[in-house]
Amino acid sequence: MGTSRRWTARELIDLVLDDDSFESWDEPVDIGGHPADYQAELRAAAEKAGTDESVLTGRGRVNERPVAFIVNEFGFLAGSIGIAAATRIASAVRRATAEGIPVVASAASGGTRMQEGTRAFVHMIEISRALMEHRAAGLPYIVHLRHPTTGGVYASWGSLGHVTVAETGALVGFLGPKVYEALNGEPFPAGVQTAENLAAKGVIDAVVDAEDLRWLLDQALAVTVDPAGPATLERREPLAAGAPGPEAWDSITRTRTDGRAGVRDLLKYGAEGTLRLRGTDEGERDETVIVALTRLDGIPCVLVGQDRTRQTPATPMGPGALREARRAMRLAEDLRLPLVTVVDTPGAELSPAAEEGAIAGEIARCIATLVTMTVPTVSVILGQGCGGGALALLPAQTVLATEHAWLSPLPPEGASVIRYGDVDHAAEMAAAQGVRAVDLLAGGEVHAVVPEPDGDTPADLARAVAAEMAHHLRDR
Repeated sequence: MGTSRRWTARELIDLVLDDDSFESWDEPVDIGGHPADYQAELRAAAEKAGTDESVLTGRGRVNERPVAFIVNEFGFLAGSIGIAAATRIASAVRRATAEGIPVVASAASGGTRMQEGTRAFVHMIEISRALMEHRAAGLPYIVHLRHPTTGGVYASWGSLGHVTVAETGALVGFLGPKVYEALNGEPFPAGVQTAENLAAKGVIDAVVDAEDLRWLLDQALAVTVDPAGPATLERREPLAAGAPGPEAWDSITRTRTDGRAGVRDLLKYGAEGTLRLRGTDEGERDETVIVALTRLDGIPCVLVGQDRTRQTPATPMGPGALREARRAMRLAEDLRLPLVTVVDTPGAELSPAAEEGAIAGEIARCIATLVTMTVPTVSVILGQGCGGGALALLPAQTVLATEHAWLSPLPPEGASVIRYGDVDHAAEMAAAQGVRAVDLLAGGEVHAVVPEPDGDTPADLARAVAAEMAHHLRDR
């Protein structure tokens, strides 16, 4: 698979930032302390690359939003990072923190500069320290990995982004394949260290070429930087406490149909500017949940939702999905954004693999994380709320439900088997257990129920749910 065009650092600055908005933060580099032969090498690299070091830093704008931009120049000694380059990066991150602006980094590097040895290698720690201070200030860090990005760059500032993408066909890996082959006497397996494979495995969020980086930054900054916009969706008057509500079995049947509104409808009809993030960023990906930066009826937030259309007997919601959910929770805390969770599941995976993958522990950790979050949180039971998998995303500060939503420790059929030894009493068990949204409202487990009038469409319900969730977030 071919890579996209190899852009120089200065070309990327012009491509990504608003016209004439870049202001360099770089101080001149003093190479006088290096050996004469290395000085000659540095001068030759500067002449070839047209830059004084392997990295350029400064402040610019993306659609009038200020950002700090850190860009590798691969033409300067393969983008390698020596002490001067590392110091330049760390200084730029700390200046961005002091100015309260996001950091965008575009890396293309072979890693640590071998001519400077261990001291240069150790300086990667200082970059990571500066970035963690930046993240602790609640500021976004967005990473774009170009071809190639390997070694200490990938293992430090290349892997600490809130959002991480790589360009088409880019070689991205910890150990360069040439070094691996020389050390082991055999080639590194083809296709492993590619942007596409890392995206498929949940290590990075997406494959995005430099030509589309400005668009991605605009989407991400619209959520992480821009203020809330006005409400545009119409709320429905929530059901009153004590409302009779539908029959339990009727609701359960409705929420199991293919045409039922789901999290995708919520994003399609009730949100805008959605930027999906994929995977745990730790090498795991499960399509049964969706994680996104989005604006729900004008409110910037992190959303994590159970996607009922991807949950089947062959692809149940496993522990990896809940680890993705916890990534969303951490992201909301890091960026100081509201968290929205969407419950819609027939139940978590029940299998030997799920047990060995710590499904019970992941449910517990999701609950524990959610109940201790400091940012505003709102959850909605959109349809099916079955078992521990539903409970994992439920306990927000405000809990909503749609009129036909339900919550149960087991599928009604399972409860019937435990109680009666058969599945024939499922409807009776559902009614007896108080699984309905109106029952949850009466018991205080749910704070508001969104009505579902006759003739309701998935689009209409999605808009009504988005309006209700945004309403409660605006009150916080």
